[in-house]
Amino acid sequence: MADKLADTKQTYGQRGRIAHAAISASRDIALISAHREVQKSEEDNVGVESAHKIEAVAEGGVRAHQLRSHQTKKANAHAQPQFSSNPYSRWQQKRAIRKAYAEAKRGRSSNELGANAAKAVAATKEKTSRFIAKNKKGFIVAGLLALMLVFLLNVAASCSLLVQSTVSAIGATTYPVADSDMLAAEAQYCALEQDLQQKLDTFEQTHDFDEYHYDLDTIEHDPYVLISAITALHGGEWTIDEVGDIIQALFDRQYILTETVTSEIRYRTETETDYYVYHDPETGRVEYIPYEYEVQVPYNYFICTVKLENFNLSHVPVYIMSEEQLAMYATYMGTLGNRPDLFPDSSYVGAYYNTDYEDYEIPPSALEDERFAAMMKEAEKYLGCPYVWGGSTPSTSFDCSGFVSWVLNNCGIGWDVGRLGANGLRAICTGVSAANAKPGDLIFFQGTYDAPGASHVGIYVGNGRMIHCGDPIQYANINTNYWQSHFLSFGRLPSP
Repeated sequence: MADKLADTKQTYGQRGRIAHAAISASRDIALISAHREVQKSEEDNVGVESAHKIEAVAEGGVRAHQLRSHQTKKANAHAQPQFSSNPYSRWQQKRAIRKAYAEAKRGRSSNELGANAAKAVAATKEKTSRFIAKNKKGFIVAGLLALMLVFLLNVAASCSLLVQSTVSAIGATTYPVADSDMLAAEAQYCALEQDLQQKLDTFEQTHDFDEYHYDLDTIEHDPYVLISAITALHGGEWTIDEVGDIIQALFDRQYILTETVTSEIRYRTETETDYYVYHDPETGRVEYIPYEYEVQVPYNYFICTVKLENFNLSHVPVYIMSEEQLAMYATYMGTLGNRPDLFPDSSYVGAYYNTDYEDYEIPPSALEDERFAAMMKEAEKYLGCPYVWGGSTPSTSFDCSGFVSWVLNNCGIGWDVGRLGANGLRAICTGVSAANAKPGDLIFFQGTYDAPGASHVGIYVGNGRMIHCGDPIQYANINTNYWQSHFLSFGRLPSP
């Protein structure tokens, strides 16, 4: 698994919000239904096909410019009568065929029926041709008017379906919750964090130990992560009165406060009093004269170590959500619920909106390597998709190692590495020097978050660049100060 990599904001080609949402919308029933309805009429006009492309973006997690139109095949096309393109001729042909087939009710054979139908069509075409020849100008005008009418009707239908399709996609990726409820949920979560901070600030006043040690993570969360998680766990629309338990559960999983008390034997110096006996030689009287001395006295010394771990709220979903819930969470995170105005100070707004990402073009010479070309064909499908901790499929989106594992397993080359973390991927590779690295090698980084060994992985594409699951999935220049300071190694994958 990888870090959020929030520090890496380079220049990459801008991608639309619906494309960012694409990952999990394939599981959304409403979108699937809309897609099927659009696909039924796809062959009839280009506008409907465009609407279908928008639905495909929401369903498959593929960049809009990579989509290819889907052509449906007409069943038994050659077995059906072929009609003229002229509206009047087509009407005449259909009328003749209906008349011929009506005779079947009177018991005529199918062969005879087919023959008569064909003759009727031929005769009608001949009559129609003669009629049109005599009224050529009128039919030209009528034909133009008909074409204009058909064009306008198609445009209207296309626009209508396109708008319906777009509205459906946007609706499926928009928070189905009132602003007041979302703001109330954020305020409730912040109140829990404030109580936690107060507890830490007054810890020594409310406890009685000899010594205190503190190991405290920062108390913070992103509101979009919170709202997306609540919505996914609740399964859709909610009000603040319905999600109190979910908010508390998320808080309890994010913040782990532990108090560890140890004791040791220590010694302190104490002054004690004793007496010595004095005999007066003249009087013979005995006196007891006090005196003081110091001694080392053992005692138990108690040390309390207070540790607060912020598990990072964005890491919580993969541990508590079903795959369907995680897919919904990824959808909302990919679009920020189409509400970038709700929490404008969130770092996600800067990462997902009004941000340019380099639309890097891999040199054709590099793509001559069939193995590398297959890897890139699969990897580039998910450009712009959001980072989801623990994610490992298009439906849930990916983290860094989940993304690389998926590409290897699904690029058609023959690898079957399963679901590996960054260290696991490094273990199956053979180390290569930076000077000998080539497109298709993996590149590993360390220290991008608190984890031993490799903490991040990407696919090297040459020219000092990699494709990796940052936030979102994107190309990155590995020669920046950030990546160079965290560079660990290159690794060459084994033969499939």
